[in-house]
Amino acid sequence: MDAAVIVVGAGPAGLMLAGELRLAGVDVIVLERLEERTGESRGLGFTARTMEVFDQRGLLPRFGDVETSNVGHFGGLPVNFGVLEGAHQAAKSIPQSQTEAVLEAWAVELGADLRRGHEVIALRDRGDTVEVDVRGPGGEFELRAGYLVGCDGGRSVVRKSAGFDFPGTAATLEMFLADVKGLDLDPRMIGETFPGGMVMVGPLPGGITRLILCERGTPPRRRTGAPSYDEVVAGWKRVTGEDISHGEPIWVSSFGDATRQVTDYRRGRVLLAGDSAHIHLPAGGQGMNTSIQDAVNLGWKLAAVVRGRAPETLLDSYHDERHPVGRRLLMNTRAQGLLFLSGAEMQPLRDVLTELIGYDVVSRHLAAMVSGLEIRYDVGGGSHPLLGRRMPDLELVGEAFKTRGTALLQGGRGVLLDLADNARLRRRAAGWTDRVDIVTAAPHATSENDIPVGTSAVLVRPDGYVAWAAPGSHHDLPMSLERWFGPAR
Repeated sequence: MDAAVIVVGAGPAGLMLAGELRLAGVDVIVLERLEERTGESRGLGFTARTMEVFDQRGLLPRFGDVETSNVGHFGGLPVNFGVLEGAHQAAKSIPQSQTEAVLEAWAVELGADLRRGHEVIALRDRGDTVEVDVRGPGGEFELRAGYLVGCDGGRSVVRKSAGFDFPGTAATLEMFLADVKGLDLDPRMIGETFPGGMVMVGPLPGGITRLILCERGTPPRRRTGAPSYDEVVAGWKRVTGEDISHGEPIWVSSFGDATRQVTDYRRGRVLLAGDSAHIHLPAGGQGMNTSIQDAVNLGWKLAAVVRGRAPETLLDSYHDERHPVGRRLLMNTRAQGLLFLSGAEMQPLRDVLTELIGYDVVSRHLAAMVSGLEIRYDVGGGSHPLLGRRMPDLELVGEAFKTRGTALLQGGRGVLLDLADNARLRRRAAGWTDRVDIVTAAPHATSENDIPVGTSAVLVRPDGYVAWAAPGSHHDLPMSLERWFGPAR
């Protein structure tokens, strides 16, 4: 075989997945149709959950000084994300181009084989391998791998070639997205509605202004290329009355509100992640963030299967865990689209929801939904409140060290936190120390409120989610270790 895994697409999902696989020592080839990064940045900033993901892999410093904010919205209605106690704040104004550059550098440093200018034209799942026909600078050739993951976007060639079902609804409108120099417009960070549509204005570094325009009543068009800036200028004038013709466009794009999700995230040896698996209105900047989290959920599982440490059935948990997340993503983005992009007939509902958002419990629910902090996986049941949830970032103190919980996850391995200095617990986990780090430590006084009182041990998966905790898990420790990390050596 040419590689254990072939990843198609060098966007955020594909690059994150390549890095995760390389952390586990898995050979990976990344095939990207484009010869170089476009520089376009449809995604902008990170949600709180993605901030946690980058933190646990030690990637946050690579972004430099990250501006954060607790200001958010749901369908254009302001929501205070500060009600999410103990969570990272969301990062603002980091263009997707920078995110891709950081993830590419990380994945390549770890040894990923990134091949730009290589287009997948066909694939065949042979049952024990996947064959991929590729068109590259030197002509057409074939590659073989144990698994293939499509991270090649909403028009995914992998999804179509492998025969995934992709039900949903077609686009009903067209919106414009543009980065422009030379404009002096008042910021409209969460958007402003007009009788004729909606606009958003966001200042970016370097004197660039991000524009989003939705002109109500404009049907989607079949385009073979990017729209012209003149179209944006004309639509902006009709909606707002403002003249932006003097601006210098850096790039212009269009998108719609099509909403689709594959019925299965895996078919045999072919898997999908990111926009290949789900497309939706980009409300609240959730698309790139969900795609990155798809990759983090899949990476360690696929690596464990490829390296023979876990049975292939572990891959079933990727669909089981991430498909419901994608389904809720589609639900909330459709709801936001109705609130934000509809006409005056929606105003009574906006008014009611604005009143409800005034209650902390409602703000907390909506903020957690949009930021990904509400996610809880089925890891086997039990009464412990951390089961299936992200492990809080504790400050931990050991016999001769102090560390943070996220720092323990930088190597992409599982972590068993022995919080009660329990020698018997450590002996029971000894058979998994080739893939799980055992750390004996106690929460620092500043972190004691972040973990339930009486918690004596926590098993954390490589993606940062709690797989087992004591007391309170239905399964015992060896059973949970075997479920998530394979048989003891």
